[in-house]
Amino acid sequence: MRPFYNRRMHTTYPEVTFSDVAGAHERIKAQAHRTPALTSSTIDTLTGAKVHFKCENLQRMGAFKFRGAYNALSQLSPGEKRRGVVAFSSGNHAQAVALAGRLLGIPAVIVMPQDAPRVKLEATRGYGAEVVTYTKEESREEVAQRLSREKGLALIPPFDHPHIIAGQGTAAKELIEDAGPLDLLLVPCGGGGLLTGCAVAAKHLNPGCRVIGVEPAAGDDATRSFKTGTLQVIAVPDTIADGARTTSLGKITFPLLMRYVDDMLTVSDAELLRSMFFLWERMKIVVEPTGALAACALLENKLDAKGKRVGVVLSGGNVDVKAISALR
Repeated sequence: MRPFYNRRMHTTYPEVTFSDVAGAHERIKAQAHRTPALTSSTIDTLTGAKVHFKCENLQRMGAFKFRGAYNALSQLSPGEKRRGVVAFSSGNHAQAVALAGRLLGIPAVIVMPQDAPRVKLEATRGYGAEVVTYTKEESREEVAQRLSREKGLALIPPFDHPHIIAGQGTAAKELIEDAGPLDLLLVPCGGGGLLTGCAVAAKHLNPGCRVIGVEPAAGDDATRSFKTGTLQVIAVPDTIADGARTTSLGKITFPLLMRYVDDMLTVSDAELLRSMFFLWERMKIVVEPTGALAACALLENKLDAKGKRVGVVLSGGNVDVKAISALR
């Protein structure tokens, strides 16, 4: 990592480079799955494109988050590992830190909302983490910071950390290595860790590739930030994409997004559910709403992909099937 001064925004932030992504890949490859890049002739026909889906729904603990969590935890000092870590998350980062902690022998405390999806709460506890819940009246960051101070725990944020970002970027590295050069890479966006990490990797391996982030229309803070060039903060969005209920990009992910990402798109919850069920039925894979964001932009014709080679990151598959099916 090295500092990078952004003249446009007059700020210095930790730069994440491809060498960081490559280092993360070496660090995690013995533990993380090299998830498949699946194709679908049906979707190719519908879109007029050659589409490669990076299936992070088949990653350990069911989402890309394992990549960044394991990369970050494995670089802690011996003292930090002994004392343990604390993280805050609506679900997938929680499970990722819990599992990485178990594999590395690091105690983990996870701050989660009381109304987090049941499947994610149970899985986090199942991986051996202590779960501390909070109400909507509380700030999850403040709860986690308090626990960090009181117990001496290392704070592992869900996206705004250079080791997290570098770990997430390994997904795009693998996709481009396995699928070959891409014209477009579509990536879900919540806090921007996956998007910016993938953008860093793509721009190094495949400079001509346009990287596009996709977020829920109800939580379009990243799109507003991208369009205005200033960091936008919104209220906690009401969206079915629970992994993208972030209020803003981070101090690290925002400048990285402005430097490496080519465009941002949004999709509605209705469009998202329609695309998610389409993936279930046609590709026979379980993808959660947040995980289907990038695919939704393609399937709902939010961009022209005809004649192009397109990479789509399916970021996760941790979904309460019974609960989500009731929304159909």
